[in-house]
Amino acid sequence: MGIPAEQQAATPAPAGRMPDFFIVGHAKCGTTALYEMLRRHPQVYMPDAKEPMFFARNWEQPPGEPATKTFEQTGKRSESLTDYLSLFAAARPDQRVGEASTFYLWSPPAPQRIAEAQPGSRIIAILREPASFVRSLHMQMIQNQAESEPDLLKALALEPERRSGRQIPREAYWPAALIYSDRVRYAEQLRRYHAVFPREQVLVLIYEDFRRDNEGTVRTVQRFLEVDDTQPIEVVDANPTVGVRAVRADLLLRTVRSGRGPAAQAVRGTVKALTSQRMRSGLLYPLRRKLLYAEPAPADEQVMAELRRRFKGEVEALSEYLDRDFLRLWGYDRLD
Repeated sequence: MGIPAEQQAATPAPAGRMPDFFIVGHAKCGTTALYEMLRRHPQVYMPDAKEPMFFARNWEQPPGEPATKTFEQTGKRSESLTDYLSLFAAARPDQRVGEASTFYLWSPPAPQRIAEAQPGSRIIAILREPASFVRSLHMQMIQNQAESEPDLLKALALEPERRSGRQIPREAYWPAALIYSDRVRYAEQLRRYHAVFPREQVLVLIYEDFRRDNEGTVRTVQRFLEVDDTQPIEVVDANPTVGVRAVRADLLLRTVRSGRGPAAQAVRGTVKALTSQRMRSGLLYPLRRKLLYAEPAPADEQVMAELRRRFKGEVEALSEYLDRDFLRLWGYDRLD
């Protein structure tokens, strides 16, 4: 499939450097922390913009599939190859160049497209225990206003409807992102990369290993990228999961801040007229975060057990595929 035709510039080909490596996901699995730690290395260049998602954009609907908008995985914004390559223009010739887009592991066409654009790419995937991953992802989607159903099991039950383009929240600009169970098909996702890249070019990390030993994991990645692995490492805890206290209130305030609609624009204008930028940044916005967001509540063990039963087959498939006992590592061997 390669780079979509609409993203390829006419001759002459655009100048620029294609990345040497890709952090392909998943979300909520430490990808942001790894990105932040790697980009501090003097022999590595990663752009300020995380998640360009160039190779996952404009996915054409698979032949024979029913017409549903859920196949538009990555929103409506397209991006030219020239724009994409410009992200890496500041890289030095002696630096490894990389990017991090969590949709690449989930997106079916992304592996082939990356392989056609850069056959020698190094691929870094990060996997997390499925129940914890889906719970954290669901909370992130609520925070992003892409999810309107605060009950995770009810959100999972909506998947058949959402696959048909129904029950999609208005703010869900990537409807397929709400099909949570598709995200944990780990063995299938890895097979897509192994089909187009030699295994030695694909590094699979486990989130729990990364959390337990940040520095050791980053040094493993540095050796994989063939950069100096003796550099000091600054441990980073990035993009933590938060809970949303009031989903509707959060949506209302986001609408006001974005200025969508006459009423929102009027309220926003009034707030700006009555307050300074300093007051908004130092008082109002932190107060909003304090009132609407909180540390996530402890996981409901019954819900987590239900999720683990639901995803046990995926964990068994991954254990067989990578020849590692993830059933024991993630506690799925203790399910009743």
